[in-house]
Amino acid sequence: MKIRNIAIIAHVDHGKTTLVDGLLKQSHIFRDNQKEMQQELLMDSNDLEREKGITILAKNTSIEYKEEKINIIDTPGHADFGSEVERVLNMASGALLLVDAAEGPLPQTRFVLRKALEAKLKVILFINKIDKQDARPIEVLHEVESLFLELAEDESALDFTTLYGVGRDGKAYTSIPEEYTKDTPGDLTSLLETIINEVPNSNINVDKPFQMLISTIDHDPYVGRLCIGKITRGTLKKGQKVALIHNEKAIGTYTATKLFTSRGLQKNEVDEIVSGDIASLAGIPELTIGQTVTDPAAPESLPTIKVEEPTIKIKIGPNTSPFAGREGVFVTSRQISARLYKELETDLGLRVEDADDSNGFMVSGRGELHLAMLIESMRREGFELEVSKPQVIYKKVDGVTCEPYEELTIDVHKNYMGAVTEEIGKRKGKLINMTTHQDSQIRLIYHISSRNLIGIRSNLMTNTRGTALMNTYLLGYEPLGSAMESIRNGAIVSTESGETLSYGLANAQLRGTLFYGPGEKVYEGMIVGLAAQDRDVEVNICKKKNLTNNRSSGEGVKIQLEPPTILSLEQYLDVIVDDEYLEVTPQSLRLRKIQLTLALRRIADRKK
Repeated sequence: MKIRNIAIIAHVDHGKTTLVDGLLKQSHIFRDNQKEMQQELLMDSNDLEREKGITILAKNTSIEYKEEKINIIDTPGHADFGSEVERVLNMASGALLLVDAAEGPLPQTRFVLRKALEAKLKVILFINKIDKQDARPIEVLHEVESLFLELAEDESALDFTTLYGVGRDGKAYTSIPEEYTKDTPGDLTSLLETIINEVPNSNINVDKPFQMLISTIDHDPYVGRLCIGKITRGTLKKGQKVALIHNEKAIGTYTATKLFTSRGLQKNEVDEIVSGDIASLAGIPELTIGQTVTDPAAPESLPTIKVEEPTIKIKIGPNTSPFAGREGVFVTSRQISARLYKELETDLGLRVEDADDSNGFMVSGRGELHLAMLIESMRREGFELEVSKPQVIYKKVDGVTCEPYEELTIDVHKNYMGAVTEEIGKRKGKLINMTTHQDSQIRLIYHISSRNLIGIRSNLMTNTRGTALMNTYLLGYEPLGSAMESIRNGAIVSTESGETLSYGLANAQLRGTLFYGPGEKVYEGMIVGLAAQDRDVEVNICKKKNLTNNRSSGEGVKIQLEPPTILSLEQYLDVIVDDEYLEVTPQSLRLRKIQLTLALRRIADRKK
């Protein structure tokens, strides 16, 4: 049987996972009465992925077409999870590049295409969402062609097939239909035919000694750890001996106790796995991504997987607030350490090291969202954490201190262009290009340091009433530039521990925006809101009205409280500043001062 391995790559929200749904359903992997036929985003099995509407972890599935097996690898589209893309592209022989027919190529499109071309994959272009009212498929094709010309090092990469379609409706065409509606006939046959014709057969070198690079690690409750990867050559039968190799050094010899291949969303146990297929192997107790599993008689290692270095770091440690240990299950430094180092086994873009000044850990990742998803996952598992403000990672290049710079793309209505320009101006961003789409939408492209980008999302969304679309692309390290001045207002800090009362909240809400309503537990030094001025404000929101024997003129009048502003984890990471911690528990998110008492804060200020 011929085997085709194809990775689906695109910018976030351009329709990768939805297109995979269509391929799975139209290939008759499921029976007509199976529940999967009525479900969407079948590959996004993680709770966070379903809630956020984005793919975080790369996953593979398979279908059969014309007696050929097609392994499909669904990859993340967000720049912060770029290491997932880098990790799995070595398993593919081709790449299906999806581009939105209205938005065109965006920063992450450039990143994934560059990685696919570096891996020398055969690229098929799929211009998706041609049913959009503002779709412009011909213009988008020209934009993608320009991107190929910019990135391709080999002339043969410029010879690619282009398809058009609507992934949500499960339709693909070799040319643009004159007028597309939901009733326009079509299916994904032309896409499947293109994959068969364009993507090379991976089922080669079958008679050579077995060799497989570990690209993913999974865990099965019955058989233990599973290593997953593409078999580059040979075959392996159940019960055979295998050697684990890393950088030409033999680690040990083991028995392949179980073998699995995928069919649809299921893992099927098989007696033999063959060259070119993506398979899972059980029987090796200790392994890491990037190692090679081989025939013991020919122990040759494959090149390890290389990913780009992290650019953002954050301190994570055990919760030290007065409420520590009340809401979490895992609260000690040892438990947090074990969980973080376990994450390193599967997340190649992450780095963990002990913090110098505490019993916490410095965790480095590819962006704020990357780190936020790790913190959110740990929170849901029952961990209590204390998190610092995210910081960029500096590097010395030829003796010069350098910082990461990014290309920032903002799509916004022209009415909000002034608000965007003002915000980026504060952050020392440099305008590179500006284009107009559909007369009212403007695309602004900036060159800006990662340090000055931290915390931008919340401000930008507020200033544009949630309409701006923001995307970034890491350009590399450049000499240290100028930093922006602090643009966050001061904090409203509680001076008392206790329970919030309406009388105290009514006085406090005159000072700014509050995070809490009445009846909430607070402690001294906890941040209960953001002030309307640029300095911190100390308030007692546990204060109650003094009762006397005399009637006051306002007695009996109900106090009108504004609804509290509820922030998400990502929003808290946007607003946190240097002298604050974010307390993260399974039930709560609380912003607090590092020094809880006013006296200690004043001493810390004097030392600055």
